[in-house]
Amino acid sequence: MEVSNVTTVTAFVLLRLSNNPQTRALLFVLFLVVYLLTLTGNVLMLLVISTDSHLHTPMYFFLRHLSFLDAFYSSVTVPKLLQSLLYKWKTVSLLECFSQISLIIFSGATEACLLSVMAYDRFQAVCHPLLYAVAMNRRACAGLVGASWAIGMVTGLINTLLLAQEHFCGPNLVRSFACELPPVLLLACSDTHASIASILTTMAVLGLGTLILLLGSYSRIITAALRINSATGRSKFFSTCSSHFLVVAIFYGSGLFRYMTPTSGSALEQVLSLQYSVVTPMLNPLIYSLKNQEVKTALKRMLARKSRRTF
Repeated sequence: MEVSNVTTVTAFVLLRLSNNPQTRALLFVLFLVVYLLTLTGNVLMLLVISTDSHLHTPMYFFLRHLSFLDAFYSSVTVPKLLQSLLYKWKTVSLLECFSQISLIIFSGATEACLLSVMAYDRFQAVCHPLLYAVAMNRRACAGLVGASWAIGMVTGLINTLLLAQEHFCGPNLVRSFACELPPVLLLACSDTHASIASILTTMAVLGLGTLILLLGSYSRIITAALRINSATGRSKFFSTCSSHFLVVAIFYGSGLFRYMTPTSGSALEQVLSLQYSVVTPMLNPLIYSLKNQEVKTALKRMLARKSRRTF
């Protein structure tokens, strides 16, 4: 398939994780287990939050969208990765590759916005508890989530459309297990200044911008928590917010480094790509459920109701 009249490359070949059949079989089983755990964990979070009235609060409203996004994000990359481990050649058409790039950027941008919204929610809850119900009413929560999804869609669309205008004349080997913007952009034969400026602007505004908002919100939260005289109160606060700290550190640590550094196709880049596209969506529901007493209690209630219906 051709993107324009001057395009000579009709498909891309993705870099293999391994050429050894035994290693590929082992990786297939490993990533299949990770993918099933990701879907199970995030779908379970969706069910628990949706069915338990105790969790119908702004924080869990945002967490429900994050769980849906993680399940979606994982489904963009992992099935293709599993498929590539089964076949000799990992060839994708331009349309398939550009579609995957668009969905990856969309998912990453939306998640960055959602994590910032969740930080703002915790800031309001800790620093302005008396005004929390007013500031985070249903309309405000819906607006923040809607804006996050809209920003992600626009970001993915703009960056992909600019990439589609580039001239690809060969080589066509993408030094990644998935179609990602940095390694695909290296293959362009035309002037890539517009695409590079677009992705750098995206990372500066959404990546660093949302990170600054996150750090600002949590610096205020930590300052407020340190004023609490009760050791029990401080412990409860850090127990509630530490899970969000961990998710943010994993997401931004791997994502920003991957997109803000020059692409070389190194093993470290492959590990980072696997981290934020395969591992992180699996870790998020585990982190939020294992470190959150309310979620664990709601899960027990849901299982108890299911047991009573069964018997």
